[in-house]
Amino acid sequence: MKKLYIFVFTLLVSIGTQAQVNPKLQAKLDLQAKEIEEKMIGWRRHLHQFPELSNRETKTGAYIVAHLKSLGIEVQYPVAKTGVVGILKGDKPGPVIALRADMDGLPVTERSSLPFASKEKVIFNGQETGVMHACGHDSHMAMLMAVAEILSKNKSELKGTVKFFFQPAEEGGLPSDGLSGAELMIKEGVMENPKVDVVFGLHIQSLTPSGKIALKPEGLMAAVDGLNIKVNGKGAHGATPWDGVDPIMISSQIITGLQT
Repeated sequence: MKKLYIFVFTLLVSIGTQAQVNPKLQAKLDLQAKEIEEKMIGWRRHLHQFPELSNRETKTGAYIVAHLKSLGIEVQYPVAKTGVVGILKGDKPGPVIALRADMDGLPVTERSSLPFASKEKVIFNGQETGVMHACGHDSHMAMLMAVAEILSKNKSELKGTVKFFFQPAEEGGLPSDGLSGAELMIKEGVMENPKVDVVFGLHIQSLTPSGKIALKPEGLMAAVDGLNIKVNGKGAHGATPWDGVDPIMISSQIITGLQT
């Protein structure tokens, strides 16, 4: 729970510009983080057991909406097809900070004996497959649900507004889905009304010790991209390869160079 506490406390201090560290607030948040631990584990296991693919997170969205509404948080739903936005206005003026978690699972069949293992099956690209939260999005959602609950209990301490972004389709939908995910959320205006000053997100990983958060100055992002490289060869007789240009060999060199 140390990681959740650090996240909540950092947010409260950052919202309170030039705020002094308050030992009583520290102790209060630490206690609330410990108290919510079992609930958060339960949310994560429920979400893990019932994963949904990109742009199909309808049950997931409804589960999150019910939780946010129970806290008295303003809810916008659906956003970007199946996403959720929650808005919590603090009792004091200040900046608008957004916190983001992703929602979708992957077309992967889970092979574990856990009591909350996914048994979900869908037709994906014309074939039946299992669905699994194999990338940690179940944890991300549960953590943000917990942060929303803790912050709602500390509304009187909050200087500014917090927007909770539950983003669908982080893994990327099918081509037939069209525009989706974060790009569609932004297009639909989640960064406005009220205008967001900064967005925080996180991603779990097994390489970081439990209770620790890995940071770097100014921010840390990860992404993938694709590129096309055309190699033009020149044909030649097999007995005189020196008269030609072998595009396979050249392509092999390019791949090796890019990889290393």
